[in-house]
Amino acid sequence: MNLFGAACVQCGKTLAIASHGLCSKCNKNISRFTYCGCCGSPVSVYAQHCGNCLRDEPAWDQMVIVGRYSEPLSVLIHRFKFQRQFWLDKTLARLLLLAIYEARRSHRLAFPEVILPVPLHHFRQWRRGYNQADLLATQLANYLALPKNNALLKRTKHTPTQRGLSAKERRNNLRGAFVVDERIAQYGYRSVALVDDVITTGSTLNEIAKKLRQSGIRHIQVWGLARA
Repeated sequence: MNLFGAACVQCGKTLAIASHGLCSKCNKNISRFTYCGCCGSPVSVYAQHCGNCLRDEPAWDQMVIVGRYSEPLSVLIHRFKFQRQFWLDKTLARLLLLAIYEARRSHRLAFPEVILPVPLHHFRQWRRGYNQADLLATQLANYLALPKNNALLKRTKHTPTQRGLSAKERRNNLRGAFVVDERIAQYGYRSVALVDDVITTGSTLNEIAKKLRQSGIRHIQVWGLARA
């Protein structure tokens, strides 16, 4: 680790630009791919929809992701999420910011009216000490000069971890887990972006998106660090 200047958060190499967090080599090692602008599945050319999301249409409209859940991105996310290295939020949020800018070019992404972090149940957040999605959302809101609201979505049901569950089990696990504050109508939001860290089956995001639709939201984006 470099003791005399800014160092890469992954390999410790001296950084030319401290705010980047990652050196160019580690950044290039992130497995990025061409993905469907709706469901995030790999595609040969950029597309707004693919066969996967046409067969099993997500409850949201558009997705932005940095890359695959593989090293070094998966290592950084694990450190951020499970090893209390919350200071990685700036580096990871910057990667997502660049993916958002790229999606504006490749998928005609429009900025939402508000950013909403995927909430944790208060018990899980107490145990972890923070909500990693909220930290990412805060950084992105600052970068993009957009409002962030972490009071409109609540996770009211403390469910077992989703890891290791099938897609059906995940859906059943999440039924009734989220509520949308009735005051959302007072804000007049029509478009929102949901921020999460890792997107696996999309069950959590689908459950939230359905609740948002019922509350009158017309356009829902999903911004995530990795697609597993």
